[in-house]
Amino acid sequence: MIHSKFKEAEIFGLPANRGRWLLIPLGMTVLLCLGSVYSWSIFRKPLEGEFHIGATESLLPYTIALVFYAVLMPIAGFYIPRLGTRIMTTIGGIFVGLGYILSSFAPNIETMTFTYGVIAGTGVGITYGVPMVVVAQWFPEQKGLAVGLTIIGFGLSPLVTAPLANSLIDAYTVRPTLRILGIVFTLLILGTAIALKLPPKDWHPRGHLSPQSSSTSTLVYPANPLKSRSFYGLWICYTIGTLVGLSAIGISSSVGEEIIDIEPGLAASSVSLFALFNGISRPLFGWLSDRFKPHYVAIASYTLILIACVLMINARQGQVATYLVAFCLFWFCLGGWLAIAPTTTLRFFNPDRYAQNYGIVFTAYGVGALLGTLTTGIIRDWFGSYTYTFYPMAMLAIIGILVASMMLKRERSPY
Repeated sequence: MIHSKFKEAEIFGLPANRGRWLLIPLGMTVLLCLGSVYSWSIFRKPLEGEFHIGATESLLPYTIALVFYAVLMPIAGFYIPRLGTRIMTTIGGIFVGLGYILSSFAPNIETMTFTYGVIAGTGVGITYGVPMVVVAQWFPEQKGLAVGLTIIGFGLSPLVTAPLANSLIDAYTVRPTLRILGIVFTLLILGTAIALKLPPKDWHPRGHLSPQSSSTSTLVYPANPLKSRSFYGLWICYTIGTLVGLSAIGISSSVGEEIIDIEPGLAASSVSLFALFNGISRPLFGWLSDRFKPHYVAIASYTLILIACVLMINARQGQVATYLVAFCLFWFCLGGWLAIAPTTTLRFFNPDRYAQNYGIVFTAYGVGALLGTLTTGIIRDWFGSYTYTFYPMAMLAIIGILVASMMLKRERSPY
């Protein structure tokens, strides 16, 4: 029998079963602001002209932002339960906004690397995990779908923030644009922080039994995920998924121009199509992760990656359709892993320690990002063509299938 306190739980004045659905668009809004980091390319050309720098230097703020995002995410995971979701969101929102605003006054690229890369990147890392923790707790019966819907905001952010930033730059130039975005992001994130609260202890939706009272109470979670084989299976699979996906993202336009010989304008605009697939895959793979065993979903993702690699290995000049299909699959699978990994973390390890556990799992994203971006450039320089990057990607997909088959499975014995 459900205790009376569960019946009285409310969100925004609505019964919790209905009001909790409003948390998803609110979480999407926060992640849309954070995902603006992927729109950095809009700022690069104006800054190159203003600071008189090259393409490599103009990429520094973005690169450092990704590094601090990946580093701060696991650290923040340990503080979310201690400080609370609202305080963590507020702190992260202030860092993000401050990073953008201070960047608008930066006199050189070194200063901007600190203001945008370190400060704004830190804010992204602090805030990113909070909306996922909140919706995962409010949707115990469909965690994957809820988390997948929420993180659409991060994946689709470039579709909103890139054209917005471009329009503002045309109207006001680059520095006022950074200032405007910083103010808007701060207000949106701080305003949303008020609503991002966790459910009452042991709350569960009407008609859905809590883990303690259901037949699944026999499940035993590893006391220490780092001592479980399933953790390393998930970490390796996540690293492979992000390494391949982020590698493909980084060379999308260049591959289109070099191998397929399409116009630079078309190569750049095709990224919007790829970003769309990156966004819609998140709720889809989240939904699949709710209904099927994680290793099956992982194998499906790697199979799609393998198909994309074969397409690009055999791609020739003028085969635009082949290029578009292959890179839609690459972006699609990267978005999928950003839903598979958090959902699998919830299934394999103690949900009450989700923020800490996923923070540790998320280090795979940082490793994948670093190795992926470095490797593609090295292969291009060594062999003279991006075609050769798809051979190791295909090998990694095969390795991923093997690892998922053997290691990406729940362990039921105590540690």
